[in-house]
Amino acid sequence: MAKTLAAPPQRNAPDDRYDWKRIAYLLALSRVLDAMEEDRLVPEKKVLYQFSARGHDMAQIMLGLSLDQPADAACGYYRSRPLLLALGVDPEVALASAMAREGGYSSGRDIGTVFNYPNPGGASALPMCGGVGAQYTPTAGWAQAIEYHHKVLSDPSYEKGIAVVLGGDGSVASNGFWSALTIATTQKLPMLFYIEDNGYGISVPSTFQTPGGNIAANLASWHDLEIMGGDGTEPAEAARLIEDAVSFVRGRNGPCLLRLTVPRLQGHSFQDTQTYKSDEFVASERARDPLPRLKSYLVPAMLSEPEWDRIAADASQAAEAAREAAEARSVAAPETVLKNVFFQDGAMQAMGGQWTHGYTAPEATETPNPEGQRINMVTAIRRVLDHELMLNPRVVLFGEDIGPKGGVHAVTLGLQEKYGVDRVFDTSLSEEGIIGRAVGMAIAGLMPVPEIQFRKYAEPATEQINDCGSMRWRTNNQFAAPMVVRIPGGFFKCGDPWHSQTNEVAFVHSPGWKVAVPSNAEDAVGLLRGALRGNDPVIFFEHRAMLDHAWARRPYPGDNYVLPFGKAKRARTGDDITIVTWGAMVHRCEEAAEGRSADVLDLRTLMPWDKQAVLESVRKTRRCLIVHEDLQTAGFGAEIAAVVADEAFIDLDAPVARLTMPDIPSPHNAVLLEWVLPSVERIAAKIDDLIGF
Repeated sequence: MAKTLAAPPQRNAPDDRYDWKRIAYLLALSRVLDAMEEDRLVPEKKVLYQFSARGHDMAQIMLGLSLDQPADAACGYYRSRPLLLALGVDPEVALASAMAREGGYSSGRDIGTVFNYPNPGGASALPMCGGVGAQYTPTAGWAQAIEYHHKVLSDPSYEKGIAVVLGGDGSVASNGFWSALTIATTQKLPMLFYIEDNGYGISVPSTFQTPGGNIAANLASWHDLEIMGGDGTEPAEAARLIEDAVSFVRGRNGPCLLRLTVPRLQGHSFQDTQTYKSDEFVASERARDPLPRLKSYLVPAMLSEPEWDRIAADASQAAEAAREAAEARSVAAPETVLKNVFFQDGAMQAMGGQWTHGYTAPEATETPNPEGQRINMVTAIRRVLDHELMLNPRVVLFGEDIGPKGGVHAVTLGLQEKYGVDRVFDTSLSEEGIIGRAVGMAIAGLMPVPEIQFRKYAEPATEQINDCGSMRWRTNNQFAAPMVVRIPGGFFKCGDPWHSQTNEVAFVHSPGWKVAVPSNAEDAVGLLRGALRGNDPVIFFEHRAMLDHAWARRPYPGDNYVLPFGKAKRARTGDDITIVTWGAMVHRCEEAAEGRSADVLDLRTLMPWDKQAVLESVRKTRRCLIVHEDLQTAGFGAEIAAVVADEAFIDLDAPVARLTMPDIPSPHNAVLLEWVLPSVERIAAKIDDLIGF
């Protein structure tokens, strides 16, 4: 009697709530693009940086397809191209970006794996950064902006929006990750942390990044954070987990961390041979490839073998057509690389800043209309912030201690009480988080005004500051993040290495930032108001010694008073010497020039700075002295001296001179401090030396 063979076990049919054909197509397309780069474009030197997404791709595509709200945004990293394909990025654009051709993510200005995608028809990809972990805090800022748009600005289109940040297991050791985690959980923001754990950060095992190698397990007791995790290579499991995580965050239950384990089926980059992995480990990774697992899941339960092959063939054909079109694109004209450092010629960015949301600045004047008695700089700055908060609901102030305390210098005193905690609020103690959060909020159309408590404290935020400034340029005007960063600094009654630093030149050397250094209350009003109504990121430097200095007091110049950047003020007029200065040194230079015929130029802004005014004055007086508080070596005075020597050399009757701090930190003892600062007496003596040369 013949035996009856048992039927094979039945697998659950694919859940028809998911678009499996679309997932299969995008996965096939992602694989073809990776293979095309690895096998052809990199060896042909048409692509110089290549990071394969193989192994990460299937779950990423599922995540991208789940972002279907116009307020949704995601920020990823160099292995996130599958997500972009799912969001709708054309493969031609992806390949053109990889080949650094015109019309890609940056038209050849940035690495092709450093992406951005302003998507007016759906979810956008926020401009990623090249630094590991730098994507977290801007995404937290976008999440907070979602809540602000919905609750404060009463915009219903943000009601279900979420912010998603992608990171590998290596990135969970970064400052940005922990700062964003604190922001998202303390504020209960609609933010999804999507962690792709492939076990290695380049060559370093994940056990070096977090104890035990499992960030989800280590965060199990973290308050107000939903933790999920599982296998990112199993189609049904990955789809379910992603749906659960997105639904949790979209339901306004707070943030969620989803950790999916995935294999990295290629080296960290194309050049990485993975010799640090054993053959057995590499084989185990290949056994977890999500592509054959997806095929096994769909064929024959949903698709026939020919249908699967047809999907793969369609993807291959689309990739080849994209390659041909991308290769046909030209390289951007070299001279265009100088454009889009700042907003210029009315060329509006595609996304970011209040101007793209319909903001129109009120009428303004450069002519002051003095009102009342002289006020100090603290009062003047507070009055501008108060007025702009009242006029513009997109203005948001935040930083350490700026709420009930009113800031350590009392500049924001009373503003939280007047405008509420949604618009004026304290933050956790993380400058990375303060500036990174501001970046995301600015991209979302707000005008953030973050405060860094003292100049030296900006150093942990250096990466976010630099990335923010370069955003417009490196995305070729796709994105910009206008904001005003208020930073007190400089000496006061005493000095010290931690609170008294100026170092303005560091911001000048960060492309894309405008830098204001007002010396008095009137100029502070005009420059701050212009910055708050502008379309570029601004560093607004508030010198501690001038905040309540009698000389710096001026009558309030009016609510319509706005000063342009790059226009110096002639504080004194004379014929024998030009003195160029800014900030706290203006007062000292004016005193030193008493009884002498000197042009004293207060630059007021260092980026841009008024070259024309300086050169015109030097050609008249034939002498130039530059006075500043910052260190001499590589201080901004060196730039001014170089320009004068280069463009007005034949007009000079004496060498260009500088009077500055020596190359040391600011000393604490008041006697020591005054000995190293440019004093009125030393400035006067230097003026006399140059006039008598």
